[in-house]
Amino acid sequence: MPRIVALLLLALISFNYGCSSNPVSGRPDLVLMTEEQEIALGRKYHQQLLKQYTVYPDPELQAYVSAIVEELARSSHRDQLLFHVTVLDSPEVNAFALPGGYLYITRGIMAYMNSEAELAGVLGHEIGHVTARHGVRQHTASTLTGMLSRVITASVGTYGVSDLTNIAGTALLKGYGREHELEADRLGAEYLARSGYDPEKMIDVVAILKSQEAFDKQLAKEENRPARAYHGLFSSHPKNDQRLQEVIRAANQFRNEKKRDKQDRFLELTDGMVLGSHAAAGIVRNNQFYHKALGITLRFPQGWLIDNLNDRIIANHSARDGFIQVMISDRNKRITPKHYLKKHFKGLREGQKINSNSLQGYTGITSVETSFGKRKTRVAAIYQEKKVYLFLASAKSDALLKKYDSDFLATIHSLNKLRSNQFHLAEPQRLKLITAKKGDTFNSLAKSSPLSSHAEEQLRLINGLYPRGEPSVGKKIKIVE
Repeated sequence: MPRIVALLLLALISFNYGCSSNPVSGRPDLVLMTEEQEIALGRKYHQQLLKQYTVYPDPELQAYVSAIVEELARSSHRDQLLFHVTVLDSPEVNAFALPGGYLYITRGIMAYMNSEAELAGVLGHEIGHVTARHGVRQHTASTLTGMLSRVITASVGTYGVSDLTNIAGTALLKGYGREHELEADRLGAEYLARSGYDPEKMIDVVAILKSQEAFDKQLAKEENRPARAYHGLFSSHPKNDQRLQEVIRAANQFRNEKKRDKQDRFLELTDGMVLGSHAAAGIVRNNQFYHKALGITLRFPQGWLIDNLNDRIIANHSARDGFIQVMISDRNKRITPKHYLKKHFKGLREGQKINSNSLQGYTGITSVETSFGKRKTRVAAIYQEKKVYLFLASAKSDALLKKYDSDFLATIHSLNKLRSNQFHLAEPQRLKLITAKKGDTFNSLAKSSPLSSHAEEQLRLINGLYPRGEPSVGKKIKIVE
């Protein structure tokens, strides 16, 4: 026991050796890195992150967002730090910060903003995380926890303690805990006020994101899936949270003569912004999938829930008791589809050739480890030039597999080349800015919208008027085309 205590004390001494002053409070900050090390860490994570995300290809929008960040950063507690902001080509509703001044905002969250001040509210919140060194603190705490765990492991001779230092893509992207999120809101509100924005716009941002969260909870219940939400305090607190309102309204003391919030300019830059999946990932319309670059289309069973992921497409029955998964890979050998399947799956039976829509393939039944356990699964391989489309379709029981198998086969046989009159369907949906006319309602606008479900609610959401608001005559609003 004395040996363990001594080792723990040695670890704590090493930990305190790197302490520096917190730029917000001015008090000593128990961190294991200098500012230069923090910047290097952020740069490293930034490079990792750009391997997982694509930058949104709109230089004008990127420059606009960068200018807002520059203005807010100059009003921050770390005005000597150069901030780097990246607009990500992702439908996720998210924004986050990495150590050293690296900020990210998705086009997915920007679709719900309706003014520059609201956008600045999200960006100011993320700048607050950086100025308060929340990412550094979290990294330091994880490093120390891992270090102490290794000390204990070495002392007592046990193994299997997890390495807690790898937090890129996890905690850093999902929020920092209630107190740190509240501190980021307080700091963000102060930076807004100092830069000429109304700090109370942050409360509007919370209301918008809470509405989006409420709508997603409704959808999640209908689709029998977990709900998704923006990270941190914006999702964990109601819009009328008294503590949140107090810290934001306290920022009014920092107001000055500056006046900003070019609402029209912001809305103009969202005109034409992609909503949902981008063309490179393929587009889902109702139960049909279109991919322009691959030149293919695929039809899933009506009413099944389709998730278009980075490396595969998954369709789930609404009861979550059956699924179809499609993956695409390169073909590297001149073997038949039958031999391709037999190479990858043992015990293939009930095999049959696929000769549909001029594409050659093969399908059969085998046993595969699935989310339901090891189950009978229909597999299929279809060739398109040098690509192979691999289908796996299974169910919670053999009886359900038999029940859904006709749907599975119909989906497999539906794979087809895009016709010339279908290429426009492979283009993504985009926001369009219009001026509301007399008689316009979200119900009337929804009737001509390409949104496949809950169009009226979605139009209200992107205009900040959920759940019952209506367009005002002469005001600019967003629709989808």
